[in-house]
Amino acid sequence: MTETITGTRWPLARPYRLSLDSFARITGVHPELIRRLVTLGLLEISRDAEGALWFDPSQVREMARIQRLHLRLGLGYASLGLVMDLLDRISDLERSQRSRSERGPRWT
Repeated sequence: MTETITGTRWPLARPYRLSLDSFARITGVHPELIRRLVTLGLLEISRDAEGALWFDPSQVREMARIQRLHLRLGLGYASLGLVMDLLDRISDLERSQRSRSERGPRWT
């Protein structure tokens, strides 16, 4: 896989997906907690034919977000799904509002 970076093509060595052990090692989170977060629907995964968990590399950022919210808000992991959903909706609304204001006033 290659990606254009400032006009130059560089081969990317990023894995397409991470195993549970790799994901746990990268994030510093115990695999059992990761399984729990998957069960709660806080992390997106794919499973192979044997049922093993595989993570997209973007989920590393999501795990950091989960840990940050858990520590700062003092909420249990089960509550974080609702909080994260609300934060995502707020971000979507703010983006929508910015794009409307950038287009200028509507003339009717």
